Amino acid sequence: MAKFKKATKKTTARKQAGVQDQAERLSKTLSESAQQIWLAGVGAFGRAQAEGTKLFESLVKEGLNLEQTARKFAGGRAEVVRDAVESTVGQARGRATDTWDRLEKVFEDRVQRALVKLGVPGRDDLADLSRRVEALTTELRRQNGTAARTTKTATRPAARKAKPVVAKVPVAKATRKRVP
Repeated sequence: MAKFKKATKKTTARKQAGVQDQAERLSKTLSESAQQIWLAGVGAFGRAQAEGTKLFESLVKEGLNLEQTARKFAGGRAEVVRDAVESTVGQARGRATDTWDRLEKVFEDRVQRALVKLGVPGRDDLADLSRRVEALTTELRRQNGTAARTTKTATRPAARKAKPVVAKVPVAKATRKRVP
């Protein structure tokens, strides 16, 4: 058994040496791989710094091209939308104007009816009255001018001032034409 123990020790020692060698080789390989990964990272960083400006500028150019394309597409769509909105606004404006005109007409009619009920003369009545007053004023001036000439030529020393004669003119009651 002693032989057996010696043989086992030798094989165990050989195995341990082989495992140790293998571990050292594996450790060396891992160190070399880690070193290579590190160097690749440093190289990528250096290249990114060197080519970063060029890459940035090319990305900006691509962005501008995409933006111009998008604007052209959106610009065409914007014109269509703008035309549709303007058309709708024009229609709404027309309807609002028509509604406002109708409302104004209804208001004017109601005010006119209220004025007629109160006996307030209308525009036509006032115009007619104004013409009559002008006619009377003209007549008075004409009569006063004739009376003034006769008193000056008269031999009487003191002529009395003539009172103006006012002719009674019938005033028509205020009426309003009905508009259908």
